[in-house]
Amino acid sequence: MSYTNSSIGSGSRTGRRAFEFGRTYVVRPKGKHQATIVWLHGLGDNGSSWSQLLESLPLPNIKWICPTAPTRPVALLGGFPCTAWFDVGELSEDCPDDFEGLDSSAAHIANLLSTEPADIKLGIGGFSMGAATALYSATCFAQGKYGNGNPYTVCLRTIIGLSGWLPGARNMRNKIQGSHEAARRAASLPILLCHGLCDEVVPHTHGERSNHALSLAGFQNLAFKSYDGLGHYTVPKEMDEVCNWLNARLGL
Repeated sequence: MSYTNSSIGSGSRTGRRAFEFGRTYVVRPKGKHQATIVWLHGLGDNGSSWSQLLESLPLPNIKWICPTAPTRPVALLGGFPCTAWFDVGELSEDCPDDFEGLDSSAAHIANLLSTEPADIKLGIGGFSMGAATALYSATCFAQGKYGNGNPYTVCLRTIIGLSGWLPGARNMRNKIQGSHEAARRAASLPILLCHGLCDEVVPHTHGERSNHALSLAGFQNLAFKSYDGLGHYTVPKEMDEVCNWLNARLGL
């Protein structure tokens, strides 16, 4: 559930291409189905490894959907193809975001959630690039539309991002604060961010900056947790935080 590249970011654009998403793994609730969370893996991973971890969590009332990203050329890897929710280059404020790829993945995730029963609480979580995609989905929910202008119709109840960053952070504040309805939705969405202080792939400072950008844009129900000694992976203490967050925010 981790990878070893020395840098990761919100990379370069590629030509318009249709990428096929991989296999989706589903963990059925062991108790009463009260919530459904789509969980997104990191670069080069797949939905299977996270589904095994999530199945072991003491959250019997959650259904987990773990899709696999498309295999696509990745700028970070010199164009070598691997599973990625969008194209990535270096982790830099000046590096252009692949909004076409982000919109495609966010729409795929929303489609997975759109068939859930009306009384089920919906959320998105992820690790690293998956966390970035989850946070991008949060901004789409707040604005009520994707970056390409198409409507975003899923009602999200929570977002979780582990060891990630926020794509499109530079322009988000103006987009959300320019609309009363977008500001209202942003303020209502609980977001948990967790990041290791020793993360060598997505540095802790990027998590801090993402938290700051979300706060400035009007996301008021934010929690940012730092973990001393934690690199670019997850540990039981962090997953305990996720469990406590979901139980409290979703009333499980």
